[in-house]
Amino acid sequence: MFGKENKKAGENKVAERNIIGQNTKITGEIISEGDFRIDGTLEGTIVTNGRVIIGGSGLIKGKVECTDADIEGKFSGELLVSNVLTVKSTANINGDVVIGKLSVEPGAEFNATCAMRGAVKELNKNEQGLKEKTA
Repeated sequence: MFGKENKKAGENKVAERNIIGQNTKITGEIISEGDFRIDGTLEGTIVTNGRVIIGGSGLIKGKVECTDADIEGKFSGELLVSNVLTVKSTANINGDVVIGKLSVEPGAEFNATCAMRGAVKELNKNEQGLKEKTA
């Protein structure tokens, strides 16, 4: 009753939580299925299906591909977030950003080119509907 579980391999994924500590510097490429919190420095690429959190003392220089992201620290490079990017008031972002949705707190430094996925498709549909109605 308590110790046995009937699970098939790959049926339930355990969410991994990875932390890069404040005095840690990593250079290279990280690929994972789990979430990441960066309080140290990462120079390179991180690709995950989870959430990436850049803490207040965290710095990423490079490329990030993730599902969701919360940024309190510094980011410079290419940021690809398929769902929601949350930019906290202490954040400093420079580079190219492609997102699903964006939330920016007052006080954040957001010096980036930004494109929203999904919004372009909706806009094109609306433009086509307007053309059809006016014709």
